[in-house]
Amino acid sequence: MALIVQKFGGTSVGSVERIRSVARRVAKWRAAGHDLVVVPSAMAGETNRLIALAHELQPHPDARELDVVAATGEQVSVGLLAMALIELGVQARSYAGWQVKVLTDSSHGKARIVAIDGERLRNDLAEGRVVVVAGYQGVDAKGNVTTLGRGGSDTSAVALAAALEADECQIFTDVDGVYTADPRIVPEARRLHTVTFEEMLEMASAGSKVLQIRSVEFAGKYRVPTRVLSSLTDPAMAVDEEAQSGTLITFEEDPHMAMEKAVVSGVAAQRDEAKITVPGVPDKPGIAYAILGPIADANIDVDMIVQNVSHDGMTDLSFTVHRNDYPRAMKILKGQVQPHIKCRDVTGDERIAKVSIVGLGMRSHAGTAAKMFRTLAEEGINIQMISTSEIKISVVIEEKYAELAVRVLHKVFELDQE
Repeated sequence: MALIVQKFGGTSVGSVERIRSVARRVAKWRAAGHDLVVVPSAMAGETNRLIALAHELQPHPDARELDVVAATGEQVSVGLLAMALIELGVQARSYAGWQVKVLTDSSHGKARIVAIDGERLRNDLAEGRVVVVAGYQGVDAKGNVTTLGRGGSDTSAVALAAALEADECQIFTDVDGVYTADPRIVPEARRLHTVTFEEMLEMASAGSKVLQIRSVEFAGKYRVPTRVLSSLTDPAMAVDEEAQSGTLITFEEDPHMAMEKAVVSGVAAQRDEAKITVPGVPDKPGIAYAILGPIADANIDVDMIVQNVSHDGMTDLSFTVHRNDYPRAMKILKGQVQPHIKCRDVTGDERIAKVSIVGLGMRSHAGTAAKMFRTLAEEGINIQMISTSEIKISVVIEEKYAELAVRVLHKVFELDQE
């Protein structure tokens, strides 16, 4: 049968009873003849609790030691899930990331996977065991425990699926798939039966919280078929029925994707960003690097970037960063960059949101951007920044208008229609 990697989120393993439910679901797939590698997250709220403990002892925790602490949440989950499976009569064995081993770089708190040694897992699978691997964590070349950043268990699961050449990676979460918009904002939002990796990557970068963006990058790069499923359905549901539910993330060239795509497949909003503007900088070669280089050196990711037209040899540069990185970015700019480039000022705004529309159909349909901008204008929503790709248009607006923008765009692009 198939080799399947299944990932379960923190809500799915949030209590002993829920862990038993996950074990029954895994046992059902194993009984159907599939080889299984299971990647659970830490129990819901556990990682936050561990990080809070670290901050009580040290206001700015040592990065290496914080990873040692934060990684323990997943280790608890894998041990408990393995016990639950054994209690059901299923052979199972658990591993921490460093035991596998999942080799990463040394960027504590944001480590990236370099390689995975799958030999130990393949041996267990050959002996009929279900293998339970701690997500979110790995080990660097010096033997230090590392973590992949929040949501990193998705990345762990897809990376394991790629390393083991699994037939499918199934992400079980508290939603039953990928929707045209957040159903909490737009009750009429529809579940998509299929979505391409390209669209999913853009939706994840635009604020869709269903999958972590790095996991989508991995899945697309290594061509790992990935399915988003609900962990809240009846664990006794037939395997064939469950396999067809949720949303399959697939490839554009697949036969069933050959039909004409809708212009827009989804609308997403992201409220965890902040905008920084550096006005009055010399418009000359190297100025963008002088501003953004120190930001990159501090391991701060930059999202949207806009540079204004030059006037009298001066220009303004605006960009967005994650809101958690905003204080650090402002400190770097005011302390290091401003004295060096002698700009007029450094200003910021944390009360922004990024709203995006995504769809492969944009490649062959003109006027999509104009329709989006007209719709926002009719609602009195001012656009502060614009960024585009072949299949995505993103705008920065005031945070208070984010939900309104999502609702009106969802309606004007008829996403409530099949």
